[in-house]
Order: sequence, then C-alpha cells, then structure tokens
Amino acid sequence: MMQALHRLLPLLLLALIGLPTGCQQPVETVLSGDTQGTTWHLKMVLDGVAVKPDQIQTEVETLFRHIDEHFSTWREDSELSRFNQRETTEPQTVSADLMLLTDLTRRIHDLTGGCYDPTVQPLSELWGFARDEQRVPAPAEIQATLAHVGLDKLEIDTAANTLRKRDPLVKLSLDSIAQGYTIAGMAKILEGHGIHNYLAEIGGEMKVKGRKANGAPWRVAVEKPTPMSREVQRILELQQTEGIAVMTSGTYRNYFEADGQTYSHIIDPRTGLPVTHRLLSTTLLHPDPTLADAWSTALLCLGEDEGLRVAEAEGLRALFIYREGDQLKEAMSSGFAAQAGP
Repeated sequence: MMQALHRLLPLLLLALIGLPTGCQQPVETVLSGDTQGTTWHLKMVLDGVAVKPDQIQTEVETLFRHIDEHFSTWREDSELSRFNQRETTEPQTVSADLMLLTDLTRRIHDLTGGCYDPTVQPLSELWGFARDEQRVPAPAEIQATLAHVGLDKLEIDTAANTLRKRDPLVKLSLDSIAQGYTIAGMAKILEGHGIHNYLAEIGGEMKVKGRKANGAPWRVAVEKPTPMSREVQRILELQQTEGIAVMTSGTYRNYFEADGQTYSHIIDPRTGLPVTHRLLSTTLLHPDPTLADAWSTALLCLGEDEGLRVAEAEGLRALFIYREGDQLKEAMSSGFAAQAGP
C-alpha cells in the first residue's frame, strides 16, 4: 500500500511487550498480518466481550483495504493517485477521509513554518526515495521541482469538500499521517466492540489502552537510532486508561550515501534538500494516533532545537534523540518527561 519509507523497521520494538511475568496469567488474544509494506499486530483482552477474533480480523482487514484504496501512492487507481494524476486547476470533490487528513496537515504545516508539507511528494520522487531509486539531483532540477511544491498551491475547501490545485502539477502524499489514521481506525473497531484493553500496532507505531490481561501496564521499548544494530534506548511503561498513541519517525534507516555525503529521506520542502541537522529520531505520545504520526515527522524535519521549541509551544509530549559527536543525546519536552520519567 503506502510507501513505508519512513517506517522501514519497527522504530518502536515490540519485543518487550509480550515478556512473561513469571507466573501463569491469562494471555491476550493476538491477531497479526501484513499491510502498508510492513506488519500489523493486535493484542486484546476479550474477557466478557461477545465478539469473536475472526470478526475483528475481518473488520481490520476491511479497514486496511479502505485505507489502501484512498491513500496509496503505489496504487495508480487509489483516490490519492487519481487526484495527483489530474493536471487541472478545477475543484475536485474528494472523500471525507481524504479531506480530513489533508486539512489536518494544513494546521501542522502552518505551525512548523512549512517544514511539514504534504505536497513534498515531487521532491521525494526527484531524490528517488518514492521508488527506492535514490540519486542526487542537479540544483536546476531541485529548483524546477520546488516551483510545484507548497501547500499554498492547494486550495482546501472543507465546506464544499473539494481540493483545487492552484498549480496543476501539485501532488499530495499522506504517508506521514495515514498510518496513524489507520491505527486510529483499528482502535475504533476494538472500542466499538467494547474492547478497552488492547495494543494496536502497525510497523512499530501503535496505540495502547488499558492494561494487559495480567493487570500490568503495556511496556514499549524505544529503539536506539543506530542503523546497524537493534538496541533499546529506553522503556516506556504506559499506564493508560484513556489510551495513548506512541509514534516514532527516524532518519537513520532510510538514507543513502553519495560522494562521502549522507542524504536523509526527510526532505525540507522549503529548500528541496534533505535535512542536515543532528536529529535522528522523534517519538510522540499523543491521544490521537493520526496527529501523533504527523507530528513525529514534522518535528523530525525541524530538528532537535526548533522541534523542541514547537513541541513545548504546542504542549506535545516528544522525545528527541540526536547525535553529538560520537554520542547519542536525548532532549524531551516537559510533557514527555512528566509521563515517561527519567
């Protein structure tokens, strides 16, 4: 389905979630499969709930097909691909899903000074990240592509439910928010059946609510952002009765090197160039998986200093892991520190 280029691995390890506690306890019902170029898992406590696991599986897979049909940039027949293919400045009526996500990106775009921009797709294609054919484009190519990038080139009319390209060559990509939207949909399915103790995960991004079957809180490990190893940076013990999403974005897996220089897949749409700051990963804790997904990418674009400033201003619970010399350093917003501890 959608390109999972910023999710090439589970940036949040799940290994710790299922560790035994040392005594015999009820276990969670587990469902899993493949979607969006990665894997998905559900862990649910079904005590006292009438719904069968097979029904949950069917509803979740129906959700995945729905998301794929609307937001895939790999499928030429998806709603988003068809929108991108139409080189017109006439208003186009879109689905409620597409309108919702596009409108959500507008607010985050404005709050990040344009560093987060869903029209960055042509630049991702130019640098070869969209199809895993990376290359360093010439400056003239970058400038020519930049001419068709920018959310100001898209008119979002929520009242009429239309999107209109002011520039007919504008293209949208919602990969940085659609995975979170999918997880939100999974959570909605579970809660609609009265399931309030669960972990819903795609590619390491997740929402947890309630507790495990043994009464313990859900435990999630944030991965150390090192490209050649899989180590734990810190463990989050999430005691959440209302539910919390945990989303991580990183630069340290999806990149390429040319002539001794490293190029990240996170491209600043204001310059047309991959970001060059020291930030390696951001982890967001947020009640809404959709917003958590978008903000994790947005803050990653901004870097550790500006990202932390925006996180504090917006009351976001964010963890930043960056490189200083040969050391990994952490910075965290006050909200994250209050929830995650030292």
